[in-house]
Amino acid sequence: MVKFGWLSPVAGHAGSNFQPIVMYQQEHILPQALPHFDSVWIADHFYGFDPDKREGFLEGWTTLTWLAATFPDVMLCHHVLGHGYRNPALTAKMAATLQVLSGGRFMLGIGAGWRDEEYRSYGYEFPTAAVRLRQLEEVVQICRLMWTEEHPTFDGTYFQIDDAAATPRPGIVPPICIGSSGEQIGLPIVGRHADIWNGAYRSDDGWKRKRDIVDTAAVSAGRNTADIESCVTVAGELPDSDAASERWLQRLAHLGELGVTYFVMDFGHPLAVEPALRFAEQVIAPLKA
Repeated sequence: MVKFGWLSPVAGHAGSNFQPIVMYQQEHILPQALPHFDSVWIADHFYGFDPDKREGFLEGWTTLTWLAATFPDVMLCHHVLGHGYRNPALTAKMAATLQVLSGGRFMLGIGAGWRDEEYRSYGYEFPTAAVRLRQLEEVVQICRLMWTEEHPTFDGTYFQIDDAAATPRPGIVPPICIGSSGEQIGLPIVGRHADIWNGAYRSDDGWKRKRDIVDTAAVSAGRNTADIESCVTVAGELPDSDAASERWLQRLAHLGELGVTYFVMDFGHPLAVEPALRFAEQVIAPLKA
């Protein structure tokens, strides 16, 4: 079954009078749009990309929790958490808490992080990409242990926990969505551990090659490749005509032919809800049918 996520920007810029866009969408767009989507996604950064740092930019976990309470019938995911921003055990505990409070609607979207200036600005270490990826694998292992075991203990190369109970443990273990495209380390980690792979589409051949790496790693780990869902973030403007909807339909149908079953839609800052409803009727409904 094809699924659709709505990426709601926590950033604000000149076009939104520097107010975080998610605040506008929560009031004017999401109440009518989200019932047509399977999930809502929130990015994880601390400030925007304006050199003067004028942009409003909300913290990702707090914002997703706010949306969880506001919209009680939609799945919740980050796009994607930088694991280095939070201690692994704390990440697992926060995820368990939100999963319990939301009634099982949380997915852990996580990655290795990439924005070195942001890490250093906030006082975090920023090791090499290879180290950050190997750390990510340990973070995922720690999370699953803390969600499922009474007395979780882990002694890794980078992280350790000692009887790090995370009660109340979630009745439904959160699916893990790993955002990565690195062919040497990242994609094999996806194959070993992810329930959902959030990858970047650049070309048909490139996508097939990357998915083959994921599948090979999954088989080596004794996993069923069908258990790893392919997810792509797609950016563009909401349709304002039947023709625009048809272009969206063709674009997403092509990705579907490549095995993509989860589309995370980044529509930027739409000011009216009608184009979102057009997208739901003319794009989402036909693809799901």
